[in-house]
This record gives sequence, structure tokens and C-alpha cells, in this order.
Amino acid sequence: MSALADHPHYQKFAVRVARSAIDGFGVFAAESVPPRLKIGEIRGESITIAEARRRAASQQRIMIVEISSKRAIDASKSSDPMRFTNHSCQPNARLSIRDGRIEFYALRAIAVGEEITVNYGETHHEGRLACRCGAAGCVGRL
Repeated sequence: MSALADHPHYQKFAVRVARSAIDGFGVFAAESVPPRLKIGEIRGESITIAEARRRAASQQRIMIVEISSKRAIDASKSSDPMRFTNHSCQPNARLSIRDGRIEFYALRAIAVGEEITVNYGETHHEGRLACRCGAAGCVGRL
């Protein structure tokens, strides 16, 4: 079942969550996504940066996004499917913070069945986690 029906306002294109060759679960396009359009967003608990770093230090799987110098969103309990977006050094989408919202936009056309990925940039893993994206030019660590 696609995630569009469950999240009509937050999810602009249908996606499905499934096992990923990159890591754990990933989010996959259930319909074609044209370039530059918003795919969806994730919501979660608004917390301080200090709390985000405390939580990140005690978790192997981190679903926390810093949205400003003072606030972060912990999406670990969110039902939004985009929270399963994996990292790639050659992503097909980008994460954008707009007005405190965590939004995902296609960098290029994304085909049905293709895993949606973003470049995480700096992470709370601080280089301790091996990158498994398999992309040409992979940086090797997150």
C-alpha cells in the first residue's frame, strides 16, 4: 500500500517503505516523481540541539534532523514514510528545511521502484558509521 492515502497533506507522491540494499528499510517511489518537485516531508518531536545530541549518542539508528542552531526534530516515532530515507553520496533527492519543516525534493526524475535517497551531509555519527550507499565516489563514512 502506498503512503499517499495515509498522509495526504505531507506526502505529495506515493511511496512505499521496504527493505533497502543500503541500510535497513528505505523509502521507494510508488509512482514516477518529476525533477524539482516536493516528494513529501517528515514530522516529529521538536527538541533542543542538546537533547538531540544526547539521544543520538545512545542510538544506533538516528532519525534526528537539526532544523536550526537551537532546535531539532526527532522523527523516530513519526508515522511519515520519508523518515526511512537513506543516505547516498549520489542522491536523487535533497532534504530542505523550510519554516521548521523537513521537506524532500527530487533532484532528477525518479522512477517507480527506485529508492529515494538524500545526502545527509554532517551527521551525529561523526564519521563512526560506514557508508553503504555503493555510489561511485562514495565518501565511505557518515
